[in-house]
Amino acid sequence: MSGLDWTRCPHCSLPLGRVDRSLRCAEGHSYDVARQGYVNLLGRAAPANADSPTMLEARARFLATGRYLPVADAVAARVGGARRIVEVGAGTGWYLARALDASPAAEGLATDVSVAAAKRCARAHPRMDAVVADTWVGLPVQDGAVDLVLCVFAPRNAADFARILAPGGRLVVVVPRAGHLAELRERDRLLEVADDKADSLVASLGDDGWTHLGDERVTRSMDLTAQEAADLVGMGPNAFHAHDDAASAITTTLDVDVLEFARP
Repeated sequence: MSGLDWTRCPHCSLPLGRVDRSLRCAEGHSYDVARQGYVNLLGRAAPANADSPTMLEARARFLATGRYLPVADAVAARVGGARRIVEVGAGTGWYLARALDASPAAEGLATDVSVAAAKRCARAHPRMDAVVADTWVGLPVQDGAVDLVLCVFAPRNAADFARILAPGGRLVVVVPRAGHLAELRERDRLLEVADDKADSLVASLGDDGWTHLGDERVTRSMDLTAQEAADLVGMGPNAFHAHDDAASAITTTLDVDVLEFARP
């Protein structure tokens, strides 16, 4: 079974099954598997803030430097016995690929609202499939089909995550701390980071019945080249906002929380 076998129709919510080069439900809705291997289940045009090919190129270059490997390793360490893993807002699929490498029996499904991202994810790992979908609207994934949801610097939909997780399923979330990239943010006048993101997440999910299983802080200094600094700015939300394009080397701080929760 692959990740596409866990999907459901975005129109009628019935399970989707493979028929030749398409996914179809019992009501006859059909979605082509693109030549690049992904399936578009968004049902509309991607929003204006979807990752662009330029942003994804910057992200791929930056992640290839290994600067964020400590984050990826902390996420992969929480795969455990999960066999079916979904990463939401997966971007290039880098974190999901690392998780799959840590669990040879697992299969993965990457979701992202960006078509360009889904194209990349579809070829990021031999055990990874990809669909275009909007986390806010609801994921085209069958109820209780997944063992683990990964949400790394991505939008969250706790109610939908609970729906797609099987009993005993888990959620792993990565959020920045207030000191994350502080030096780079100050120099280039980038978007601010709230100083209580982890605490707010634990509280809000706790109110919804999630169990906080633990967390890990990942922090270290990073000596970035000019290209790495430019890619780090250009690979995320700051790419959509005006900022000083000071393409020079800088030492900045990696500082994030990796949190794990059990399904309500």
